Amino acid sequence: MLPEGPRPPGPLRSPVRSARLPRARSLPVRQARHVLCLLPVLLVAVVAVRHRSVLAEGLTLLRSAEWPWLLGAVGATCLTWVAAAVTRQGAVVQRLPGRRLLAAQFAAGAANHLLPTGLGASAVNLRFMTVCGVPPARSSAALALYLLAEAVARLGLLAALLLAFPHALRPGTLMPSGAVGPLLAGLAGVALLAALALLLVRRLRAAVSGFLRTALDEARSVHARPARALALWGGSLAFPALQAAGLVLVGRALGLPVPAAHLAVAYLAATAAVALVPTPGGIGSVEAALVVALVAAGGAVPAATAVVLAYRIITVWLPLVPGALTLGALVRWKVI
Repeated sequence: MLPEGPRPPGPLRSPVRSARLPRARSLPVRQARHVLCLLPVLLVAVVAVRHRSVLAEGLTLLRSAEWPWLLGAVGATCLTWVAAAVTRQGAVVQRLPGRRLLAAQFAAGAANHLLPTGLGASAVNLRFMTVCGVPPARSSAALALYLLAEAVARLGLLAALLLAFPHALRPGTLMPSGAVGPLLAGLAGVALLAALALLLVRRLRAAVSGFLRTALDEARSVHARPARALALWGGSLAFPALQAAGLVLVGRALGLPVPAAHLAVAYLAATAAVALVPTPGGIGSVEAALVVALVAAGGAVPAATAVVLAYRIITVWLPLVPGALTLGALVRWKVI
């Protein structure tokens, strides 16, 4: 055997100590996770401070309302999270854990009010499905199927109500004269730009075609199972119906003299229009659109404003803090 050579000066480095080095790298990850747990609550505080006058006025209106109707509105709001969970499960073939799925929808509602419309809830649900073992391509396809089903159900319900109650809205009050042309021109311009991008950018075209193939395969797999298809379309119809029912109940609580069907039509029309405005949770744009829609349905401006403020307090502001806390807890427990 050859004799050992001289050892270099300095402390000895054992293999055990070198094996522990990767644990030190996980410390920034843990710190980042702690920050992410607190971030939703901080964002809620910022949003609440910016809209403190709206909160104060809405809470004052709730004090003078009839409480049985308000409790019904709270119940309808809680059922919307159940409907969202049922729809999310219907959009994916793989079985998702029910309780965690429902908690994720509650947390997604808070995230959706802190980020531009739809982005918060989409990010939360994509992460949740990934943690549950759904591949990223199938998760994205399930998300696209959910959004498509929700949009079709909302517009279909609106069309059915308009056919049943053709005089529910006064179009002249709902949209100023001369605004239809620029709106259609803008939509046509966006569609033209998207088509040109697909034609000119080969990588984008390949990515979109691959995503569409995956989405179609996922949609066929979902509709091959009757239980999944029923959950997808039943939940998609129940979600906007429960939201509209909440507005109807708040209108009854504050004595708004507008028929229930007209209130439902006004809500569906306003939310369909606001979907084009990328504001965080529709805060600001939803209130304005709802007031305009309720006035178009026959309500007075002061009464319509009071109903909208009370409705948004129940559906947005009251669940916002517990939803943010749930979001932070799910991040901490690595559910999302």
